[in-house]
Amino acid sequence: MADYVLQGLNGDSLMTRHIQLRDMDPEALMLAKSGHVSVSRTVTAIEQADGLIIATPIFKASYSGLLKVFLDLLPQFALAGKAVLPIATGGSLGHLLALDYGLRPVLQSMGARHIVQSLFVPESEMRIVDDKLQIGEQTDVMLREAIHHFKLAVEATTEDRFLGHPRPVRTGS
Repeated sequence: MADYVLQGLNGDSLMTRHIQLRDMDPEALMLAKSGHVSVSRTVTAIEQADGLIIATPIFKASYSGLLKVFLDLLPQFALAGKAVLPIATGGSLGHLLALDYGLRPVLQSMGARHIVQSLFVPESEMRIVDDKLQIGEQTDVMLREAIHHFKLAVEATTEDRFLGHPRPVRTGS
């Protein structure tokens, strides 16, 4: 799903990079070894990003444990000033609210500037044809709209981009 979304951003003025948490050293990740090269490289990439698309499967009504471990490893306000688009896949619509009730509060507490409306894609809307992901027409329309909103949020350049967490340094009176 992440690759599908990134393809939707291709050709735009945004520079994209797909970071797969599963490629990080598992021991370093589980033991929160922030100095390990695979961890520090990923944390640096997140610090430098203007926006993040977080794609996760939903298991037992929650986002993946791997994502949880990684988010716990990040500094408290690692998402300050960033736009975030949360996307999840899952077996049924019974998991629809997992993003808004489970992940959104965590992203908000980490200081995300703008969290675009999350999108849940049920398994029934996805299929692989010739090694390519295809999604249902209605889901594709909703996904393209979410991508459009994400692009607008990332490209927004305002001086109050870092309002919220952490509190910006105030000058003057």
